[in-house]
Amino acid sequence: MNKMEKALHELGEMDDLAAQDSPIHRLSPLAKLLSTILYIVVVVSFHKYDLSGMAVMLLFPVLLFQISGIPVRTCFYKLRIVLPLVMAVGLFNPFYDRAPLLTIGSVPVSGGVVSMLSLMLKGLLCLMASFLLIATTPIDSLCAALRKLHLPAMLVTLLLLTYRYVGVMTEELAVMTDAYHLCAPGQKGIHVSAWGSFLGQLLLRSMDRAQELYNSMQLRGYHGHFHYAPGRPFGPQDALYTIGCAAAFLLLRFVNAAELLGRLVVR
Repeated sequence: MNKMEKALHELGEMDDLAAQDSPIHRLSPLAKLLSTILYIVVVVSFHKYDLSGMAVMLLFPVLLFQISGIPVRTCFYKLRIVLPLVMAVGLFNPFYDRAPLLTIGSVPVSGGVVSMLSLMLKGLLCLMASFLLIATTPIDSLCAALRKLHLPAMLVTLLLLTYRYVGVMTEELAVMTDAYHLCAPGQKGIHVSAWGSFLGQLLLRSMDRAQELYNSMQLRGYHGHFHYAPGRPFGPQDALYTIGCAAAFLLLRFVNAAELLGRLVVR
């Protein structure tokens, strides 16, 4: 199994995760979308030095991982390429903000270190929440929820087609890679002298495949917009979930639960 086939297998695993059955999977896509958006907004709104207050927000994704039956390690494995990029945000903060902010024992910690850790934690929490949304909601249901929020149909269609047909392009790339290795056995990767012709052939094959797919869509009645299958309606249970999440997020945003718990323990 080459790298392209592994990528296709991982795409299929995401669809399998979204097809599972759990209390989180059974919620309305609109409720999960609204709660995820609110969670990301609240996480981003924390002050750059409020590391303790933000750490409590980790409870939400961890709890949802347990309820949905999705292992946390699956999230980190799927996001293994994006996580290092997110963790790189703020690496230079310690060089710009050198003023001591707090002291751990006898070691002073600068504000740049705290803000760097805060940015890393913000990125991690936002990625975990976004992964949970994708892993518990089929892409069709998610696009239908986006249309209910009156997101432009063009953007929703672009999102759906990109998600659906990135696998098609990956299949073409896998076929071309196998053909190249058959012509150049024992060679690792693709030689730099073949990059131009390889990318050109990939572009031509992708355009031909895209035209075939578009013709098939037109034969099935596509006229510029999709008719999404009706998903689970937004019911009282979904409203209760959304309101409960919003209340919990706002409470954790304006009340430092970690500091309050620390005071209670000291007493």
